[in-house]
Amino acid sequence: MAAKKAKIAIIGAGMAGLTAANRLYTASRDLFDLTVFEAGHRIGGRIMTADFAGDRIEIGATWIHGIGESPVYALATEQNLLEESSCNWERMDGFPSDPLTVAEGGFTVDQDHIAGPIWSLFHSLMDDARTGHATSPDGDPGVGAYLRRRFQQYQATRVASADTGCRDNTWSLENLEEALFAMEECTQRTYSSADDISDLNLSAESEYRDFPGNHITIAKGYSRIVEHLASGLPPGTIHLGQRLRQVEWCSGDGALPDGSPPVRLQFSDETVVHADHVIVTVSLGVLKAENGKESEKGNGIGIYFDPALPDFKREAIGRLGWGVVNKLFMETETETETESRVAFPFLRMAFNQDREDNGSMRYASKIPWWVRKTESICPIYSGSRVLLAWFAGKEATHLESLDDEEIIRGVNATLDAFLPTCGAKYAHSHASCTGTETAVQKPGCRITSVKRSRWATDPLFLGSYSYVSTASSGDDLDLMAEPLPRGKNTVPRLQILFAGEATHRTHYSTTHGAYYSGIREADRLLQFYNVN
Repeated sequence: MAAKKAKIAIIGAGMAGLTAANRLYTASRDLFDLTVFEAGHRIGGRIMTADFAGDRIEIGATWIHGIGESPVYALATEQNLLEESSCNWERMDGFPSDPLTVAEGGFTVDQDHIAGPIWSLFHSLMDDARTGHATSPDGDPGVGAYLRRRFQQYQATRVASADTGCRDNTWSLENLEEALFAMEECTQRTYSSADDISDLNLSAESEYRDFPGNHITIAKGYSRIVEHLASGLPPGTIHLGQRLRQVEWCSGDGALPDGSPPVRLQFSDETVVHADHVIVTVSLGVLKAENGKESEKGNGIGIYFDPALPDFKREAIGRLGWGVVNKLFMETETETETESRVAFPFLRMAFNQDREDNGSMRYASKIPWWVRKTESICPIYSGSRVLLAWFAGKEATHLESLDDEEIIRGVNATLDAFLPTCGAKYAHSHASCTGTETAVQKPGCRITSVKRSRWATDPLFLGSYSYVSTASSGDDLDLMAEPLPRGKNTVPRLQILFAGEATHRTHYSTTHGAYYSGIREADRLLQFYNVN
């Protein structure tokens, strides 16, 4: 008589879930009865490659964050996914070395004497935070407070005689520096997903780890990584359209009926599955929804745990930060394709922070509020007709509520404010902040269509990725990773395991963090069953 196989259910077919499944299957093909349940109708989770206006774009995960020691880079290399593709793809040429920084109103900013020093200051401060050399002012644990204190010190000690060169006195040096520093803060919002970087935990920054080497994108698409992981599983392992609604598990030490698996899963179509172990890889956003009152049994939102998750798990879920980052892709219509390929810059935008009190800002009222914390608009690679802007926090969430026409109007108004000659090949000149009379010259262009991500309102994610908030610490990431029931002497053990980027202490918010977490939980089970 064949030995009974341990039943393992994996919830979610994203990077963490597919990595765990692949690891378990390849380590011991005959030991487990393995099934992956995915609520959506595709695999990949927050990895989703798409096409737009003839180019390949990434709706979700975009970067291999450093090629040195990265498991994602290793997977992409093994599968020849980095070889040049027949289709042009997002950020195929990295970032340009000479971005154009423009202040609202169309004034180009002197890179060497104004923009460059602010950029260097900001990045040195973040480097100090990540090496543990930053200290909080007055006990404030937030990154935002630390950055602002150091910025104020910089403004107080630098030579105050510099001239912006703006002929109409719209910009003082102080408010231009303020706008440039705020621009860098907005970039940090998209890196971290924090709506306000004052909520980003300063001490936790020193625990976050990057890989060395270049940051690159995947020529044949990020989705090919998860497709490769899925291809290593037997047919029928992955079940799509299976949304988990309820998890019943045994939190005590009492024995279960003979032969009865300890975990009972109920899905939205009333399907019931019994399992010895379940690996939950849903997003922190979904767990937060599960953690609240809205997850009460029978209302159709979130996952109902019976018994409820223990206090240590619920409190860690509640404390950790969870944010929204969205990407907006824009197709341009130009006078000629040749002009577009030559003329559109990597445009970094410094918005006037005093716009409400500054009546001379002729464009301020035309730029919608949800654009004003966007740091840049740029082609997705040199010469592309597709432009890209990143949004975080409240602006990212609001972007999802707008129709395409309103977005197009807002972006075109913004381009008119920063590139005054856009829409008229040689419009009147504006004095620039370089102290010359050279205008920002841009052949006519208009945004004609858009495509955006919608992570906040997608019920399968409810946001983008995690961060360590000032209310939490790296310890909460470790608590997220603890299996249930807690303790070595519980019976039965390892009923519910947790994986996903929000369960990795040093690589949270990344696809490689999700990958590592999937390996970790698979290895936990392999060790439990004494599989080498």
